[in-house]
Amino acid sequence: MSTIRERNKQKILRAASEEFAEKGFAATKTSDIAAKAGLPKPNVYYYFKSKDNLYREVLESIIEPILAASTPFNRDGEPKDVLSNYIRSKIRISRDLPFASKVFASEIMHGAPHLSADQVEQLNAQAKHNIDCIQHWVDRGLIAAIDPNHLMFSIWAATQTYADFDWQISAVTGKAKLDEADYEAAAQTIIRLVLKGCEPD
Repeated sequence: MSTIRERNKQKILRAASEEFAEKGFAATKTSDIAAKAGLPKPNVYYYFKSKDNLYREVLESIIEPILAASTPFNRDGEPKDVLSNYIRSKIRISRDLPFASKVFASEIMHGAPHLSADQVEQLNAQAKHNIDCIQHWVDRGLIAAIDPNHLMFSIWAATQTYADFDWQISAVTGKAKLDEADYEAAAQTIIRLVLKGCEPD
């Protein structure tokens, strides 16, 4: 029974991610989510109680991997390894959770009205920790004297674009969907640009 429950919840979460990404929170109907998930509409309310709760669950599904992506960051780590692993983790998020990533991006662009105070604190604390590590490397002369804030912003933009701007990427590449080789090429390209840009002067 628990397996069926989890399978149904995951179906609803995936469907909700797509609907929220395409239409936004206000325009999304629970009936459309249920139809996309292939389940009766009452199931949405049975598992998630309300559209608001479901939306927050979609956000949680992307926040957890975002926070986990920063695991490599530590002040004593090798910058090359830390930055490479972080970039690869961020690319994987864009590849595996593209719709949830779009929902998260939209939420941030609208001032994060549905994020809890705890989630905002976690995300900000993570960013500050990563930035502190980068500044520590700068101070030790391990990387160039670059602004750590803008390095982080650049990595976010470069990696998240593969989910948030997939329509444009498809239009330019002529591919309806990127494959593993494309994501690997993306990771290698971003890593090369970041590491070359961070080389000590």
